[in-house]
Amino acid sequence: MPIQETERLIIRPFDLGDCDFILRLLNEPSFIENIADRGVRTQEQAAAYLAQGPLASYRTQGHGLFRVELKGSGLAIGMCGLLKREQFADVDLGYAFLPEHCGRGYATEAAAGVLAWGRAALGLARVIAVLHPGNARSAALLTRLGFTPAGLVALGDDPQLLARFEYRFAN
Repeated sequence: MPIQETERLIIRPFDLGDCDFILRLLNEPSFIENIADRGVRTQEQAAAYLAQGPLASYRTQGHGLFRVELKGSGLAIGMCGLLKREQFADVDLGYAFLPEHCGRGYATEAAAGVLAWGRAALGLARVIAVLHPGNARSAALLTRLGFTPAGLVALGDDPQLLARFEYRFAN
């Protein structure tokens, strides 16, 4: 059951049938460089990532990272969703797309859809996003969506500072 449909995309919860896609996405050099190396190298590890990540988040938070697929074909092209990190009061917008689907506006479309869903379904007033300061493409995407820079922040025990952006919904 999709959480959101846009002009070209369907955004739906992941399930354990998405292991092949997760295995590929999490091992893309762009994912490892811009997000992190999650150490997911096998089908079993992909299943564990889904079970302990998105699927657990759906149960405990009512949201998480979602599968983004093309309408019509159902081809998985990325993920986008809302994460709840203990260190932040607000939810965090996260996204990643396969390289061959970048530059076509899919990430912007998916993120706008997730934000609209978060406002309507979850009653959110504010959302943040964190990214590596050198990730100019993501910074431009967030700016297009209406996010504004809000300083630097470290995630957990990682000493690397990340750029923090904020988005406030209009009343």
